[in-house]
Amino acid sequence: MISTALVAEEFEGEDMPVSQWAVLTILEHHPEIDQSRLSEIVSIDKTNTGRLVDQLEAKGMVERRPNDSDRRVWMLRCTPLGLKMRKRLRPRALATQEKLLSCLAPAERERFIDFMSLVVAANEKYVRPGAGRRKPKSR
Repeated sequence: MISTALVAEEFEGEDMPVSQWAVLTILEHHPEIDQSRLSEIVSIDKTNTGRLVDQLEAKGMVERRPNDSDRRVWMLRCTPLGLKMRKRLRPRALATQEKLLSCLAPAERERFIDFMSLVVAANEKYVRPGAGRRKPKSR
């Protein structure tokens, strides 16, 4: 939440909510990803992911096209305008990471990131839309 607040503050006045920034980031690194997989990676339910894609598409930053082998599946990628926005805002996003970790010495930052990577990897089953908010299925 702290990291999200820092990015939101940095992007104030940019018409780029953090959730849209997250979608653009994934699309830049995973061009031609399908909308369901995008939902899993950003840990946002499919309905809200679809809404975010709609918003970015309306801004001309995301392009959606049907999958050649399955017309029900939408493939996504950043448009040149979306890539231009990412390039322009990336230094500001990176500055928020620097600000967040500025309380740590360089060696501590490296260890912190290593430890956080271990924590995330050990708990990946919870990195999905709705995790922790839905009642467990009864057996």
